[in-house]
Amino acid sequence: MNHEATGAMPLQADNAAPAQQPSPHELHPKALAPANLVLTVVLSVFGAIVGIQMLASLGITPSTSLIGALAAMTLARVPLAMFRGFRSVHAQNLAQTSISSATFGAANSLFLPIGIPFLFGLPDMVVPMLVGVSLAMLLDAWLLYRMFDTPAFPAKNPWPLGIAAAEAIKAGDGGGKQAWLLLGGLATGVAGAVFKLPMSAFGVALIGGLGAMIAFGVGLLVRGYSAPLFGLDIGALYVPHGMMIGAGIVALVQVGRVVLKKRGATSGRQDTPGTPAALAAQEARGATALGRSLRLGSVGYLAIMVLLAVGTGVYTGMSPGMLVCFVVYGTFAAFVHELIVGIAAMHSGWFPAFAVALISLLIGILIGFPSEALVVLAGFSAATGPAFADMGYDLKAGHILRGETSGTPFETEGRREQMIAGMVGFAVAIVVVACTYRMFFANHQTAPINAAYVAAIKAGISGDTARNLALWALPGALLQIVGGARQQLGVLFATGLLIASPMAGWMVAAGIGCRLVAHRVLGAAARERLEVFAGGVIAGDALYSFFSGAVKSLRK
Repeated sequence: MNHEATGAMPLQADNAAPAQQPSPHELHPKALAPANLVLTVVLSVFGAIVGIQMLASLGITPSTSLIGALAAMTLARVPLAMFRGFRSVHAQNLAQTSISSATFGAANSLFLPIGIPFLFGLPDMVVPMLVGVSLAMLLDAWLLYRMFDTPAFPAKNPWPLGIAAAEAIKAGDGGGKQAWLLLGGLATGVAGAVFKLPMSAFGVALIGGLGAMIAFGVGLLVRGYSAPLFGLDIGALYVPHGMMIGAGIVALVQVGRVVLKKRGATSGRQDTPGTPAALAAQEARGATALGRSLRLGSVGYLAIMVLLAVGTGVYTGMSPGMLVCFVVYGTFAAFVHELIVGIAAMHSGWFPAFAVALISLLIGILIGFPSEALVVLAGFSAATGPAFADMGYDLKAGHILRGETSGTPFETEGRREQMIAGMVGFAVAIVVVACTYRMFFANHQTAPINAAYVAAIKAGISGDTARNLALWALPGALLQIVGGARQQLGVLFATGLLIASPMAGWMVAAGIGCRLVAHRVLGAAARERLEVFAGGVIAGDALYSFFSGAVKSLRK
């Protein structure tokens, strides 16, 4: 899960507003400006190394997002002209984007996938796999950049961890009551984390979509108590996996329907901003951009699958028909994996990338691909999704900091600069992984989840497992249909079922309860206050988890 961190905040008057409000002629800080570039490269190297180390030693990827903003805030206090630009919340947002991209890119999108062929005993596959998953990671992030603020992934949707990052940066810049509210959330998050409570789940429940949060919480509780109360291990029965298969397929269809439905809308008129006609035109443009991105993404994933099939040599072990099936299925799996992970991240802040990649692998085993091809499939599936979700959080944070206006020159420019900063982070991640993976592999260090992928490939899949997957895909699909594209009940319920953390379910329930009480007591003011407080809770949990995890990793 991607968390966000926060830092020291100067306190100003209670009615203080953020210092940087974009004027009509304001230029967004450039990601490739010398000072910004040096900082992002240094932060990205740090983030990539920390991400790999903690994934290899603890099996988790830490949040380093707001450590980047903290670094920029700190440099802004240095009385030198060269550091003056870091006073801008938008420059801090660029630093946050780059380190977050490098951390999750290096750990989840690169180091994890290349560990699968190594652990399977195919070291010759590691280099071509690294090339393929590097391309997949870059394509993943670019697609989210293209799809953000479209009908499938609206900027107005929660993206909870992006809200947390933005509120922390805003409070650090503006101070006042918002800063104190954020500090209260921060203290709450740290205090709960000290007692091993999943405070991020509590924070997310305060600001995520209500229907999605209920489905997510119920899924967590069902997974946590099905065995002790009813004697059923739903994980061993592949119930969560089947539910996600059904929900994921319906989600893909729903995205396709959005594209087809909106393409016919009028998009060429210049209507008054905020009017129904203007909003409809904006949605039509977003749907057109979404459809174009999906087509370009399908071509890109197809090309990468062909490259992997040839580069790893797996094409030699398959007939022409099986090879075509492998390439087509791998492309389809990458798309579905990306969409599911993105939808889950957008609504809940949790993205079940490991589990969804395992689902793609299980279906590949059912199809009958040879073991070497399954190794490639597992790595490729695991590589898509994390960069997509993480870029969504970062763009949401930037969207809030830029005034939550869509289509303005400042928003468009800022989003482009964030994408460039993210690509700098991803490029650094590729270099760091290429230079360090041999050292980790020599010490027999890979991502712990890789053992599950390798075990699944070697064990195969039984007829009972196949029947369970097909059987539980039906209720997953029905729940997704009932919830619709807006609430994503099927995907979020299945996400909860895939996570073995009953306490997270109770924290989601507590968050929903506090949220309902706050809306009853505070009325219209509840939303803004909850967003700031929840941002602090999530940031506090992330900070504590990061530093405690770093200490444990060093001890190992």
